[in-house]
Amino acid sequence: MPTATVAARRSARVPTRRADSLLLVLIALCTAVTAANIYLAAPLFPLIAHDFGSTPSAVAWIASVAQFGYAAGLLVFAPLGDSVNRRRLVGVLSLVAAVALGAGATASGTTALAAAVLVASAATVVPQLLVPLVAQRAPADRRARHVAAVIAGLFTGIVAARVLGGLAGQAFGWRWVFVGAAALTALLGLATAYALPVEERRRSGPLFSGLTALPSVVRHSPDLWRACVRQAGMFGAWSALWTSLALLLTGSAYGLSTATAGLFGLFGLAATVVAPLAGGFVDRFGAAKVVRSAFALAALSVPLFWLGGHVMWALFVAAIAVHAALVASHVANQTLALTTTSTPATANTAYVVSGFAGGALASALAGSAFTHFGWGGVCAVAGAWLVLGWVTTSVRR
Repeated sequence: MPTATVAARRSARVPTRRADSLLLVLIALCTAVTAANIYLAAPLFPLIAHDFGSTPSAVAWIASVAQFGYAAGLLVFAPLGDSVNRRRLVGVLSLVAAVALGAGATASGTTALAAAVLVASAATVVPQLLVPLVAQRAPADRRARHVAAVIAGLFTGIVAARVLGGLAGQAFGWRWVFVGAAALTALLGLATAYALPVEERRRSGPLFSGLTALPSVVRHSPDLWRACVRQAGMFGAWSALWTSLALLLTGSAYGLSTATAGLFGLFGLAATVVAPLAGGFVDRFGAAKVVRSAFALAALSVPLFWLGGHVMWALFVAAIAVHAALVASHVANQTLALTTTSTPATANTAYVVSGFAGGALASALAGSAFTHFGWGGVCAVAGAWLVLGWVTTSVRR
């Protein structure tokens, strides 16, 4: 009887594990498609400007609108993962994003397009609703690997938006790219919502209580605070270098075309490769060791980027190193953020918003630094962000 009972339990676990694996793959695909929506317009600006009878610089501000919309969506919708039905929320947000993208495809001017991008980006927080669920359902000894699978999907979507989006826009027109993104968002979003497990949620407070609880959650969790600050430093360094790289490549140092410079986005695929490895290292060695190694690798990439202002091979090596450092740090810090409090969705919101804020501020400083001090000034901003992110967390226990 005991042997038969054990065999029955094992046979029952096999379908469950298979179902969890399929759900994880579906969530990763949904994450890739929805994350791409934030950066969908950026490679299409020349085509959009030509269609509207304008210049690329006159429509480039729409990229900032997308970032602002995503930040607003994070603050408003992501904390709801702790208190509302996630299936319904994922389905509704996916449909809202799809409708907004469809409206963007029919826009007749920059104002209408910006409004559509704003709404679509605000509704594109679905990945941050799914990551806490993945961490919650994963076995303890494989939690970071499961989180890493979703993060790999996110970075793949970002790369696809910048590279494949531009190529598809050139072949079919920018409006059809928006239509395709709308169709994929609706299809995968609704499929993911249908596949999510049923959750019984009873809200005990106001609908947006998670938003007001953010400062308290961070203040009472030193591990979460440390993850937020360190990732803000890491993402800030990456943003300073990566957002300014096109200025270096298309400037007098190299004189590349915009299309050729855009191919550097393919180095983002290094993040997709590194994410599963980083997840395994976190599960085996712990988050702290992985974060230390990631900061050391990022610190090494900064002088390589400076050297890349003169020789191309250094840029190749530095681009791979900084993406590997970013994703390894992200996997470790986000796993820590998701497991350090009793409100993982709220903690995840604090973590993602902190990283986003660090990246936005560093990007703004890097643009000014490039104008006044050249590429060396950009590298100095990146180095300073790494130092601030590490030293600030090292002096507080």
